Amino acid sequence: MTLGTLMETHGYWLLAIGCLLEGETMLLLAGFAAHQGYLHPAAVLAIASTCGFLGDEFYFWLGRRHGPALLARWPALALQADRVQRLIVRYHEAMIIGLRFAYGLRIAGPVLIGTTTVPAWRFVLFNAVGAVFWAFLIGALGWLFGDVAERISSEIHHIEGWLLLALAAAGALIWWRRRPWRRGRR
Repeated sequence: MTLGTLMETHGYWLLAIGCLLEGETMLLLAGFAAHQGYLHPAAVLAIASTCGFLGDEFYFWLGRRHGPALLARWPALALQADRVQRLIVRYHEAMIIGLRFAYGLRIAGPVLIGTTTVPAWRFVLFNAVGAVFWAFLIGALGWLFGDVAERISSEIHHIEGWLLLALAAAGALIWWRRRPWRRGRR
């Protein structure tokens, strides 16, 4: 079984699970796989948007229902909660969309938003906007990475002999400069 076959067979459900959780790495890989032709780009965006949305909805309702208990269980999160909650109440539209992109707050962010007075319908609306924007942006980065890798690969193929010669020359020069009998002359 080849890597391409594995991507075609398991790529979509792995993307779905990944996007229910943190998701960026899986979405980047899926964007790359879509560029290589292993996954369909529209399906990648649809799965990522839907699962990213559903994951954050779950975490929001978890925070709404069990927020104080979760904050008591994780004191490090509770230390940040007051500051983040003040920002959420003041700028909840931007925070709902933006926390999706904040490293380490993809799960904690919706939980914290759930502990505030932000209406559920507003969270649903801005979560949907954020999920689609996130899927397009991160998926596009994976696609662009695939494009750049393909271009570099095809360019390197034409000059790989010269690159190998240059690497060997650089290695010989470094060896010559560091050889033991030259150290005594300095």
